[in-house]
Amino acid sequence: MEKSKLAQLLLGFSKEELRELGKFSATPFFNPRPEAAALLRVLSKTLLAGKPLPSKEQLFRQIFDKDTFDDHRVRMAMAALLQTTEKYLAVQDFLQDKPAYHLRLSKILQTRNLPAQAKTAWQEGYTALEQRTLRNATYHYDFYRFEEERYRVALDTTEAAQANLQALSDQLDTAVLSRKLWQGCFLLAHQARYNAVCDFGFLNQVLPFAEKYLDLPAISIYYHCYLALTKPSESTHFQAFKNDLLHHDALFPPDELRDLYILAINFCTRRYNEGDLSFLRDQLDLYKIGFDKNYFRSDGVLSRFTYLNAATIGLVAREFDWVENLIKTQRQYLEPAYQESLYSFNLARLEYQKGNFGQALQLLQLAEYKETMLALAAKTIQLKIYYESDEYDLLESHLQAIAAFIRRKKVMGYHRENYLNLVYFVRKLLEMNPLDKKAKLSFRETVEQTKPLAEKEWLLGQVL
Repeated sequence: MEKSKLAQLLLGFSKEELRELGKFSATPFFNPRPEAAALLRVLSKTLLAGKPLPSKEQLFRQIFDKDTFDDHRVRMAMAALLQTTEKYLAVQDFLQDKPAYHLRLSKILQTRNLPAQAKTAWQEGYTALEQRTLRNATYHYDFYRFEEERYRVALDTTEAAQANLQALSDQLDTAVLSRKLWQGCFLLAHQARYNAVCDFGFLNQVLPFAEKYLDLPAISIYYHCYLALTKPSESTHFQAFKNDLLHHDALFPPDELRDLYILAINFCTRRYNEGDLSFLRDQLDLYKIGFDKNYFRSDGVLSRFTYLNAATIGLVAREFDWVENLIKTQRQYLEPAYQESLYSFNLARLEYQKGNFGQALQLLQLAEYKETMLALAAKTIQLKIYYESDEYDLLESHLQAIAAFIRRKKVMGYHRENYLNLVYFVRKLLEMNPLDKKAKLSFRETVEQTKPLAEKEWLLGQVL
């Protein structure tokens, strides 16, 4: 029972939703199967009491009050309740969307030849739409749909000659441009992440036309984002994108803001990785603002990658107080499986950067690192501490352990060579005479030319 679609759906319901669903399922119009309502009463009582869901046999006895079990009848009741529950969710969501509800009602009343009532419904929906603070691409499309309905109604009246068809055409341009630019930015992100080949359709042809609409944040923010991603050397586009993002955040919903901030941060990351350090401060600013305004959480959960990457940028910028606050305050929003390991790892990195090697080593030993890459990152911190503390015996044993760990892992991609190269060059450091300038120069040249190589900057810093 607990693995069924019905159980998975109901387990996510709140007490209030279960009560509302009970009322909904008791209405024959939505639920013509009485056994489905009876099944819900049993399941709701169990869920509200916090008890495990009953088996099909137990459900059968409570619903049908018979001893001879019939699996088919239970499955039919479950299917009916699942269908009713899905109807409830759809109807509830639709009724909460006042603009969509009134627009649909206006169309229905118009088909029933009730133009006055249709106009009233349209006006109520239009007012509800305008009262919303959001002005993203979805708003512009919804606005177009209302204007289109106004035009269609006017065609059947004496107002047809006054219908503003040009305004309707302009609004369609706005709706299409805002949505197309939105789609283009995320196609670029997808293309970069998965090395995919994407067709952007007519987007590049309409970019000059979009310049006429840059007074609309839903267009300007994605216009500058798209150009920043396609022309990274022209920094004015990124700065315009960032400026729009900071000044028009009230016009976009939280999930869209999270995506926009990630787009901006990823742009900065790529520029930093290409050697352009000028975007480091921009990246840190975006992280600071994003965390202050809670933009990075999705359904209350913070991505472990955002947690790690934000701490990394803060450490590079040596903003230790901010990093410590981030590590401690955001820990609770991570998935439970990652909370302990990522918290200890980030704190260890912080203590290492502050020169507190003993505390860093203790923190690294507090958690078990189940993910290969996180385990390697933790081992790398230990490696650096042993080297910088002149603990060469410990370092040699640790290098052997890292090499053995890497060889045990069958699937690591280029990271396998990345970290084996690190082990190789640390051994070269141990063998090198620190007074031999020629050897140091040769070491630097070889490190700079080696790819892939983890901790390249750190290695170069050891032979200054």
